[in-house]
Amino acid sequence: MENSRRKFLKLSGLAGAAGLLPLGNILAESKINNQTSSDDCVLIPTETAGPFPLDLTANTSFFRQDIRESKDGVQLNLKLRIIGKDNCAPMSNVRVNIWHCDKDGLYSGYSQTNNAGQAGLTYLRGYQMTDANGEVDFTTIFPGWYQGRICHIHFQVYISSSYAAISQLTFDLETKNAIYTSNSNLYTKGADPLTYSTDNIFSDGYSYQLATLTQNSSGAYDSFLEVTVQGTGTVGIGHQEKENSKHFVLGQNFPNPFSNNTTIPVKLINGGDLKIEIYNLMGKKVHTIEKNGLSSGSYEILINLNEIGLSSANYLYQIELKVGDNIYRQGKLMTSAK
Repeated sequence: MENSRRKFLKLSGLAGAAGLLPLGNILAESKINNQTSSDDCVLIPTETAGPFPLDLTANTSFFRQDIRESKDGVQLNLKLRIIGKDNCAPMSNVRVNIWHCDKDGLYSGYSQTNNAGQAGLTYLRGYQMTDANGEVDFTTIFPGWYQGRICHIHFQVYISSSYAAISQLTFDLETKNAIYTSNSNLYTKGADPLTYSTDNIFSDGYSYQLATLTQNSSGAYDSFLEVTVQGTGTVGIGHQEKENSKHFVLGQNFPNPFSNNTTIPVKLINGGDLKIEIYNLMGKKVHTIEKNGLSSGSYEILINLNEIGLSSANYLYQIELKVGDNIYRQGKLMTSAK
């Protein structure tokens, strides 16, 4: 399983290049007073990635929806919807990373004076790819707070290997502190003493970074934020890497969303050996199709979930094309609804 997970994470846009982005390629927009908008869409403000931005692309354990591991805390179900500024439409097949501190204000992956003993740990970090509605879902715990910072969650939206948006979100003060006081056995530091105006990140504006926060019937909390980034949102069409496009074009499956049957379109520029792999959202490979010795041309690969024993859910499909001694990969997310 670990070998298949590593191969999966090497697909274009999920590994390597995004972790090496030069600062000039990161979206840099000012806060509320100077934000750029198109129609009703306002670019998410850029914030610092620190102090603990562990590179998720370098570790195969981070493609996951549930990022809690063994951490205690009130369950938080976080949904982010990514839309493009140019037309305010959802952006599918973009990678979204999140990370935040635990209930005591500690971050995994680093060890220093104010974060001792956390080196090598991986809790409360993860990434997903947006579905046909431009959405990702994470299961986590409600974060704590630490000196100098109000309660917050970091997130990064990687549009391609040359462009990413980095920001943070926060919550309503009253609801947030009610969680702390109602669960004082877990959140032993008590209520968060900071307000938006006294936080060094949100003091110059927070309106577009304020996520909803409501308690559901099970006692967990649901949170939602719509995030606008540079680009054009087009439901069902992903973002192609230039190197791959010299050898193949991977289309979005159609229809998408679908019930049981869908088709994956692939155009081969020069031909080669083609492998189609399907993964669930925990990075486990659940089905493989191989078609060797294909000539250049357009192909349609039919997927029937019943025939391959899969239930309705989101799946990532990856194609791997071998041309001579070179291998090229790309993946997209497909959405099956009952």
